[in-house]
Amino acid sequence: MTAIPATLSTTTDHRLPTTVRKAGWIAWALFLAAFAILEGVNHGTGSWLALVAGLIAPDLTFFAAIGAKDPVRQGQLPRQAVPFYNAAHRTWIPLALTLAYALAGPQLPALFTFLLAWMLHIAIDRAAGYGLRTADGFIRA
Repeated sequence: MTAIPATLSTTTDHRLPTTVRKAGWIAWALFLAAFAILEGVNHGTGSWLALVAGLIAPDLTFFAAIGAKDPVRQGQLPRQAVPFYNAAHRTWIPLALTLAYALAGPQLPALFTFLLAWMLHIAIDRAAGYGLRTADGFIRA
């Protein structure tokens, strides 16, 4: 039996390099921002308000920690808010809702703009290095 040299790892990291991931998130954010702004221009006040609401809404999950007694350190989210924060910051949720909207065909431009803005919020967070949280409330590596 031969030994595996110390320089070879038995596990592989299948993640893309950080710069490539960030570039992808930035490109996605720019696309979503342009699309959401176009929706605001085409559909008016309701879509503009939905754009603002969609950019803010995912971080309202911080309010789930109101009344939390656990001490937290800098950069840590209280444990009570983590499940809500992670649910609101998963890209596939607004993406699936956008797909359902497109297939269902309702004429609610403000809802569509809200979903675009929600995905934009997530893309901006990811590009800035803020990802999902661990159970302890810290940003996952």
